[in-house]
Amino acid sequence: MSSVPSSPSPTSPTAPSSAERSDRPGALIETTGIEIIAESERTAKPRDLFWPWFAANVSVFGMSYGSYLLGAGISFWQATIVAIIGIVISFALCGIIAIAGKRGSAPTMVLSRAAFGVQGQKVPGIVSWLTSIGWETMLAISAVLATATVFQALGLASGTAVLVIAALAIAAIIVTASVLGYHTIMRIQSVLTWATGAMTILFMILTIPHIHWEQVAAIPSGTPQQMVGALVMVMTGFGLGWINIAADWSRYQKRTASDGAIIAWNTIGGSAAPVILVVFGLLLAGSDQAVLDGISADPVGTLVTLLPLWALIPFWIVAVLTLVSGAVNGIYSSGLTLLSLGIRVPRPAAAAVDGVILTAGTIWVVFFAESFIGPFQSFLITLGVPIAAWAGILIADILTRRTDYDEAALFDARGRYGSVDWVSVITMVVVSIIGWGLVVNGFAAEAPWNNWQGYLLHPLGLGTYVDDPAGPYWEGPWAYSNLGVLLALVLGFAVTAIARRGRIRAQEEGLRSRG
Repeated sequence: MSSVPSSPSPTSPTAPSSAERSDRPGALIETTGIEIIAESERTAKPRDLFWPWFAANVSVFGMSYGSYLLGAGISFWQATIVAIIGIVISFALCGIIAIAGKRGSAPTMVLSRAAFGVQGQKVPGIVSWLTSIGWETMLAISAVLATATVFQALGLASGTAVLVIAALAIAAIIVTASVLGYHTIMRIQSVLTWATGAMTILFMILTIPHIHWEQVAAIPSGTPQQMVGALVMVMTGFGLGWINIAADWSRYQKRTASDGAIIAWNTIGGSAAPVILVVFGLLLAGSDQAVLDGISADPVGTLVTLLPLWALIPFWIVAVLTLVSGAVNGIYSSGLTLLSLGIRVPRPAAAAVDGVILTAGTIWVVFFAESFIGPFQSFLITLGVPIAAWAGILIADILTRRTDYDEAALFDARGRYGSVDWVSVITMVVVSIIGWGLVVNGFAAEAPWNNWQGYLLHPLGLGTYVDDPAGPYWEGPWAYSNLGVLLALVLGFAVTAIARRGRIRAQEEGLRSRG
């Protein structure tokens, strides 16, 4: 591991800065990549963070989680408690990560180099990139399937041609917005927030007649272990699904911005809509078995069928735009992550590369995959373990630090953050291995490639694998609780808070907070 100098060397390279670029709020295309945002461009306020987080999470896709939670075997009240706790806490954790953006004015995966080392950061960077690509592709797929469902319901064109056109058009919108960059996205999100919020309220009003409280109230309660499993699903599906890009949207914040305000606006923006949407989704799914079953194949399309014909087109437009909004956030950040891994291309080109991958993934799933929700949920839990371990490590690192980052050292493996921080890298790897042993593939038939997990459940007496000819499954009270995600988060935090405190203090020598 590289030694840690007490202060920056006079001959150390300066941090790459956006000062020499023309990225201003009025610029058409943001050319700034992973370099440090110039002081003159740090004009955002904490409340500005509300717009990208709210717009990306007001999507009606959130209602589909009502079906997923009830599918976990818990009651309406249990699911409501789980949803509120899981959504709020997970977005609050995003808020903590966002503090690093204000302190270092760089993307999340660059700031994470302070904890993992300039080269060591590539380990979580690859996981982060895969997670972002998966999320944005899932949102694009949902938008395409919703388009096909609405067109069919209206008796318009259907079939392969509609799917192809929808896939290409939606991918083009996502890629174009992400290539234009931060300032354009922020303007788009502020407009979408009002439009989507209004249409979502209209959807709720129109579908209230589909709610039958007596059926919802009759849903039997589940066990505490089932509630834990549902909690993990909510946390990974909401805040933890975004946590690896949280600082990307706060790097334009003024250094004087309050840490508490940044956490608060991230949490409010991210959780306000999902809490309402998930609870409403619980009421709809608990009232109608067809909705409960249909969401697994086409989440948004199933919800759209509850509307009268006159409302389908406006609702479809807004539903697609909300899904696109989330995908834009994801592809913008996945492009930054790609740059942080050492890919030397302009930021717009990196976003375009990810756009090609998104388009190919969308076409593959829409035309060739029998189901995407099962494999996606399986993929989500699998990557959720190392992402949770990384998040625990970085959160502990951020809360332990008392100074701003040495910006030049974030780009220099010889600097105070070193090339590889083996404590963090080994912690992430070991904790992930432990975590994978405590999660299972709940979609064994749809995603058989993921049946290798859960290897610690039987030795610890938490579950038993049953290789039934009709389909393998796990049995036991804790088998489907996915404890590995929560354990990875807690262990990553605890090990870092204890084992790296001295190293963090050494890294901070000669630095001072400018906030």
